[in-house]
Amino acid sequence: MNASSFQIIADYDDLLVVDKAPGISFHDEDGVQGLCSSVADALGVRVYPVHRLDKVTSGLLLLPKTPALARELTEQFSTRQVEKFYLALSGQKPQKKQGKIIGDMEKARAGAWKLTQGRENPAVTQFFSHPLMPGVRAFIVRPLTGKTHQIRVALKSISAPIAGDELYAGKAARDFDRTYLHAYGVRFSYKGERLAIIRPPQTGELFVSETMRDLLEEEWASPWDLPWPGR
Repeated sequence: MNASSFQIIADYDDLLVVDKAPGISFHDEDGVQGLCSSVADALGVRVYPVHRLDKVTSGLLLLPKTPALARELTEQFSTRQVEKFYLALSGQKPQKKQGKIIGDMEKARAGAWKLTQGRENPAVTQFFSHPLMPGVRAFIVRPLTGKTHQIRVALKSISAPIAGDELYAGKAARDFDRTYLHAYGVRFSYKGERLAIIRPPQTGELFVSETMRDLLEEEWASPWDLPWPGR
């Protein structure tokens, strides 16, 4: 069990909320324990996956402990009742500083995806951005759909691939100490209430910088209250 693969953020009777470390697979992979197995071993409780994060992505995951809650949360995800908010950094200048990115996604090379101009089953991504420091721009992103690599592909499509993302940023990824994508906030219905949870990133030199901390505290502390572009 990789003791550093996750941190517990909230522990309810039938729900665990964890912060997944970057570089940890969600499921077991090539004989190496994934997040779900690590949680089960560490806590002695079975959890039921209802959503996932890419291996390179850190941040919040909801892990129900009962099949009943798993079904309920799966329904919330499928009907887009769960609000998700991500943080990302890019070392390149975006074509636009805020707005909405829409398009169908199709497979590209080497396990990557690409955005097309189609609208048959589009990925929809809202975002705002803010200068973090010279040569680095911060993004807060709200995906309205749940496609594979959606945020990574969306930012690549506006010429701002995520810093450290080898698959989409290429050689430029080597200039950074991690892939700078983090599941920062989530809001969902739980026991008759709308529950909101925030978890700032804990790893990555730029993510834990004073500049980033100030941005989160002053501008993005309550991402659900931002004036998101219309759907």
